[in-house]
Amino acid sequence: MKNLFAKIIIVSVLLTLFAGCTQQATPENTTTPAPAVSAPRELHLATTTSTCDTGLLDVLNKKFEDENNVKISTLCEGTGKAIATGELGAADVVMVHAVQSELKAVANGSFINRTYMMYNYFVIIGPENDPAGIKNATNASDAFRRIAAKQAPFVSRGDDSGTHKMELSIWKAANITPSGNWYQSIGKGMGDTISTADIKEGYTLSDRGTYLAMKDKIKLAILFEKDQKYLFNPYHVMAVSPVKFPTVKYDLAKKYINYVTSPEGQDILRNYGKDKYREALFVPEEDAGNVTSP
Repeated sequence: MKNLFAKIIIVSVLLTLFAGCTQQATPENTTTPAPAVSAPRELHLATTTSTCDTGLLDVLNKKFEDENNVKISTLCEGTGKAIATGELGAADVVMVHAVQSELKAVANGSFINRTYMMYNYFVIIGPENDPAGIKNATNASDAFRRIAAKQAPFVSRGDDSGTHKMELSIWKAANITPSGNWYQSIGKGMGDTISTADIKEGYTLSDRGTYLAMKDKIKLAILFEKDQKYLFNPYHVMAVSPVKFPTVKYDLAKKYINYVTSPEGQDILRNYGKDKYREALFVPEEDAGNVTSP
């Protein structure tokens, strides 16, 4: 009888210890784990320097990133280099401003969905005393002839950008091949070119947006802008072809193109710069009116 009683006591103790271990193993407060947040997808954008130098993309891209869980990796370079980057499949989408180069790249199958996005105008800027007298020029080529005749300092981007291509076309229309100490080609972006021209008290061709973004830091002024034939400056956005480059993120590129040309994106363009520069730096395609682009 004693042995039976002892066995009952031992079993009771073991059950108590097991129950205690079970209670300790079970957490008192259980919480449901938070759902995993997916990492943002990356979109590679190759673009001209003016969209970066003006600060436009800081605003335009941020909204797209926030609304779509996307991180945009932006490569700011001259239009010629941006198109070449796309033609190598090293970008998903490009934003550029050199119509003939764009059309050639579309024709060779590198890009699709080329869409007119916005425009502004090129301007010829220089020292306010205007030693070459271009304020009285009849058109852009006449202004360049006057600069060359005076051999006034002229700073060229020299980087195969949209601005550089336009500059060369104006020299060609003027029947001038610029050379000599007065003409300096620096192979840099718009901001650096304007700064160099300012230091040299010389002339240069600039897009209006970048000049406005820098005008409070320099002494140069807009001296000539009355030539829609040569100074019209349209911007287009294009997707790199997924047929030619299957690894590009075409779905994101198309979504980005739709965004920048949507009423939401166009409204950002319409108002960007008004608060700081007292005028918009770009005109959205929606407001183009009779000003069209190839």
